Amino acid sequence: MPEKRILLKNCGRIDPKNIDTYLAQDGFKAWQKTQKEMTPDAVVAEIKASELRGRGGAGFPCGLKWELAAREESDEKFLICNADEGEVGAFKDRYLLQNDPFTLIEGIAIAAYAIGAGKCCIYLRAEYHYLLDGLKNAIAQAREKGLLDGLDIDIHEGAGAYICGEESALMDSIEGKRGEARYRPPFPPSKGLWGKPTIINNVETLSTIPHIVLNGAQWFHEIGTEKSTGTKLFSVSGDVAKPGVYELVLGSSLKELVVDICGADNIKMVQIGGATGGIVPYSMISTPLAYETVLGSGAVTVFNESRQVIDFVYRTMDFLAAESCGKCTPCREGTEAMIEILGRLATGDGRQEDIQALEDLSGTMMLSSLCGLGQAASIPVLDTLKYFRNEYETRIQQSLFLRSLRGRI
Repeated sequence: MPEKRILLKNCGRIDPKNIDTYLAQDGFKAWQKTQKEMTPDAVVAEIKASELRGRGGAGFPCGLKWELAAREESDEKFLICNADEGEVGAFKDRYLLQNDPFTLIEGIAIAAYAIGAGKCCIYLRAEYHYLLDGLKNAIAQAREKGLLDGLDIDIHEGAGAYICGEESALMDSIEGKRGEARYRPPFPPSKGLWGKPTIINNVETLSTIPHIVLNGAQWFHEIGTEKSTGTKLFSVSGDVAKPGVYELVLGSSLKELVVDICGADNIKMVQIGGATGGIVPYSMISTPLAYETVLGSGAVTVFNESRQVIDFVYRTMDFLAAESCGKCTPCREGTEAMIEILGRLATGDGRQEDIQALEDLSGTMMLSSLCGLGQAASIPVLDTLKYFRNEYETRIQQSLFLRSLRGRI
């Protein structure tokens, strides 16, 4: 199946520095439609009917989240655009920000109108500082055209913390605190930024909103699968001939993306969803890309047969341990314990009990960690144990053999 460009249709066709080129491509028509024809409740109902799910990774129903915030009675509500995109291998939001910032601004305006938020914040990843002027320019031009009356949109730059991609840590960061996951409940739609009702959506999610409003929920619902509607952006990297950002209908196969479009061959495995994403072996290359199977944030990293599974998992866990906020014991101590075990395996000093220890640690971290980092950190470990267990066992047998030789000398 070839690409279906909905979110990417303006990329390369408009000048991201000139709002007039966006207006010439039906820009802000969805926003005008909401103002002239739709109440805030009607907008929420339209998004809910579309069954759009959050494109940041968790896949929570967008309309339901908006509905929860819209129902809250408060003197102030906030909308946050998560443009942190710190996930390993993810760069699709960057592509949108760089090539079509106006669709995001329109989506923010519609979302704020729907939930009754007067203040919005774009939380921009520290490494995306070079996009700051372009975003400011897009907001200024929209304001000059009278399209953002009554709506404040600020930009808050992060400091480079992976954990601040998690919504509660992101809010702590905006409030000037150290970015750490919060205990929940309460959840952001009822008590979020500064204790006020808050909606947090990522760049891709908010950029989808104008298309749904303009074309209707039924149009969007007819694209994709029953439980995964619409299209999805994928940032593909690793051992492929044509890395980049691609837009496919949800339900398309992994093979269509990484083999047919990106030209990968000699594939060993594919990680989908970033550092904590699931591992798909080549034998399952026809797996549909959908929320009911495997999806995550849309980061897709391809590994060919030259890659060593244990070395890859060790490097991944080392990264996650370094980026853990340290607030909860299961994540803070669990990732360090996994580094110790995986480090032994990687350096040829594995033990017979290491596999069982990894599985036990994984279960504990998944059940008791405070946020998604700790809960999902063990997914690459468990998936590689499931599909490449022989590599772990071979490393252990080699280690035992070498130790036995040393004992004889």
